[in-house]
Amino acid sequence: MTTAIHETKDKVTRMDSGLIATLILDDAGSRNSLSRRMMMELQAALDNIAQNDKIHVVVIRAEGPVFSSGHNLKEVMAMAKDETLDELFTECSRLMQTVVSLPQPVIARVDGAVTAAGTQLVASCDLAYASTTSKFATSGVNFGFFCTTPGVALGRNVSLKQAMEMLLSGDFISAPRAVEIGLLNAALPIEALDDQVEVMAGNIAGKSFDVIRMGKQAFYRQMQLPLDEAYKYASGVMCENMRLEDAREGLTAFFEKRTPDWRK
Repeated sequence: MTTAIHETKDKVTRMDSGLIATLILDDAGSRNSLSRRMMMELQAALDNIAQNDKIHVVVIRAEGPVFSSGHNLKEVMAMAKDETLDELFTECSRLMQTVVSLPQPVIARVDGAVTAAGTQLVASCDLAYASTTSKFATSGVNFGFFCTTPGVALGRNVSLKQAMEMLLSGDFISAPRAVEIGLLNAALPIEALDDQVEVMAGNIAGKSFDVIRMGKQAFYRQMQLPLDEAYKYASGVMCENMRLEDAREGLTAFFEKRTPDWRK
């Protein structure tokens, strides 16, 4: 499948290959910090992808030995002085929510260290795979500030006590440990990482986009509801799903023992 560079910005490069878009954090000089510029470019790329039903899966990866060091601390200090810090965290919150609400599943491909808001980004992705040598921390507490906003994503992906241990200690955890607590799907030798991400992205891309889009949205919404309301909502979505053209095609293909021909 032909791969072409779709767009290159200062901090983020987008590469499309068939149904899969890869967003590459490319600011190794700042350890891929989530500066305002980095977040702005990521936000713009995701907003564009959200409107593009020819893209079915998004992969986020990074250049250099650090996936992301979180917010740019020099920028944070400067914004604290001129009282614009709330703008930074508003933009960050919007970005993380965009990852979750994006119609396309988002896969984090991690190789290297990940700290603070970088860990928040990984936790916000739908799936996450890392090299066995990667490590993760919410290290703000070591520098006089609690990683409160990273805790939003972290606490929704791992158990509360595991999240609090990371937030309170600021210590790194290994990739295998991140798998144990639910932050990662798998930790693999670096030579196997890209193959795993490619296989999973291709697997998802081969499904009905209408069904994946509906299912992702429903999964996150029902998680916020009480049990009885969650079942009522999910049942309604299942009925809506079964009325889709792709549901009829999928079942017909199953009985006819052939590969489905999805609408998108």
